[in-house]
Amino acid sequence: MRLVRMCALLFCLTLAAAAHAQAPGEQAYTDIPEFPTGLEGARMQMLFDAANEGDVETVERFYETSLNDQFKSEFPKEAFVEFFRGFAEGAGGIGFHSVRVYDPPREDQTVVVFRDENYGAWKAFVFYYGEGGKPDGRLRGFTISPARVPSDVEAPGPLTEAEAVEEIRAFVGQLCERDLFSGTVLLAKGDDVLLELYCGEAEKRFHAPVRADTRFNLGSMNKMFTSVAVMRLVEEGVVSLDDPISEYVDESWLPREITDRVRIEHLLSHTSGLGSYFNETFMEGSRLRWRQVDDYRELVRGDTLAFEPGTDWMYSNTGMLLLGVVIESATGEDYFDHIRENVYAPAGMDDTDCYDMDCAVENLAIGYWRADDCATGWKNNYFEHTIRGGPAGGGFSTVRDLHRFARALQSGKLVSPQTLEAMWTDHFDPERQFGYGYGFGVKRLAAGKVVGHGGGFTGISANLDIFVDSGYIAAVMTNYDMAGEPVYRKIQELIARLEE
Repeated sequence: MRLVRMCALLFCLTLAAAAHAQAPGEQAYTDIPEFPTGLEGARMQMLFDAANEGDVETVERFYETSLNDQFKSEFPKEAFVEFFRGFAEGAGGIGFHSVRVYDPPREDQTVVVFRDENYGAWKAFVFYYGEGGKPDGRLRGFTISPARVPSDVEAPGPLTEAEAVEEIRAFVGQLCERDLFSGTVLLAKGDDVLLELYCGEAEKRFHAPVRADTRFNLGSMNKMFTSVAVMRLVEEGVVSLDDPISEYVDESWLPREITDRVRIEHLLSHTSGLGSYFNETFMEGSRLRWRQVDDYRELVRGDTLAFEPGTDWMYSNTGMLLLGVVIESATGEDYFDHIRENVYAPAGMDDTDCYDMDCAVENLAIGYWRADDCATGWKNNYFEHTIRGGPAGGGFSTVRDLHRFARALQSGKLVSPQTLEAMWTDHFDPERQFGYGYGFGVKRLAAGKVVGHGGGFTGISANLDIFVDSGYIAAVMTNYDMAGEPVYRKIQELIARLEE
C-alpha cells in the first residue's frame, strides 16, 4: 500500500500548504524567535531531531504519542514514516527560525518556521488542534508546508527576466550536482523558450542519461487531457455538463442511485463525492489486469459517495476515470484513440501517450526512490505503478510537449476561449488560494493567477504551471520522489519577483 497511502498523504499535505504559502490578501503575521515550550515544544523537538539525525524511531514515537486516532486511521504509521524520511533526506538538515503568530490569531494551529539546507526554502511544521484551542491532547492534523519569508527577514528584491532565468539555472544545477533532481525543466514566455535544462539518469540499470526529450511519467496530469476532451464534446453538443452520468455509465460500474445524482460537471471539478480506485484490490492484484478503461470496473464497483454531489470538494481519481467511460460511451471510440486524435494531434504532442509498460518504449524514464534495502540505494517503480496510464493519470510526456499543450490551449486550438475560461475557474469556491476548475488546478499566488496540474506517485513528480497574467509557462518533470516541487516552487517565487 505504499503507493496509495503516500499519494493520499502527499496530496493532503499539498492542499494544506495553501494556508501558509504566499498569496494576495494573506493575513498579517509576526515571527517570534522562541522555541515552543511544554508538551508542544517536546513534540516539535522530536521533529527537528528526527529530521537532522535521520532517526526513524523518533518519527515513530512522534506518530504514536502526538497524533490522534482519526489521523492514524487515514495515514498509517508506515506511510507517515516514509513521508517524513523522504522530507528529511531532501531537506539535508533544518534549522529553527521562529513561531509564526497570525493576526487575527489561528487558535487551532501552531506554526513553526524553519529553513532547509539543500534548497534554502522556508517551510513550516504545522500542528492542527481540535475546536476550542490547544489542549494537551493529541493533534488532529500535521503538515509540512511552504512558508512565506519570515517577517524579520528582508524580502528579496525585484529581478529582470534574465536574472530570474540564471537563478533557476543555478538552483537546478546545484540540485543536479547533489543528485537531488533527475529530470527536465522548461521555462517559456509564450512561444519563446527561455530555459531548458536536463540532468540525471532515465534508467539507472544502464546509466542511460536524461535528454531534453526524455519522456517522464505525468502522474495525475492526464486529468487535463481527459477534461479537455470532455469539454470539446460539450462544445460539440455531444454531452452536457448537466448530464447525469447514468446516461453514459451503466450499473456494471455503479448503481443508478449514485450515477443519477452525479453530473458530468461534478466529475470535472472533483465535487462528485466519489473516491479513488487505488484501493486494496488494486494493490493486491496483478497490474496486468488493468489496461483498458473497461478493466477498472471491479475497482470502481464498490465506491460510495462521501457527500451529496456538488456540496463539497474531494479529489477523486475515480471521478476522472469515469470521464473516460463517458468519452467512450458518448463517442463509441476507444478512449486512448480519442485523446490522441482530439488532444495530442492538434496540439502537436508527438511524444505523449499512455504506453504499455510491458512493451519496449524508447526514451522513457523509469521512476526511482531512495531505499536502504537495495544495494544501489535506489528502488524502481516497475511493480508499484500501473501497466498503462489512463483518464486519471499515468501517461508519459516531455516538457516540450507540455509547452505545446499550454500554447495550444491559449491559442484556441483545443477549446474556445469561453470554454477555457470555464475550465480555469474554480466554480466551487473562487476564494480558495489553491482551487480547482474543470481538470485544472487554479492557484492565486504572488505571481498572479496560475493554472495547470501536478502529478506525483512513487518515483514520479511532475508539474505544469501556466502563468495567466504574465504569459510564462513552466514545466518540470522528474523521476525522483517529490523532487519536482522545490523546482516549480522556486520558479513561482522568481516569477513573482519579476520587474513590471
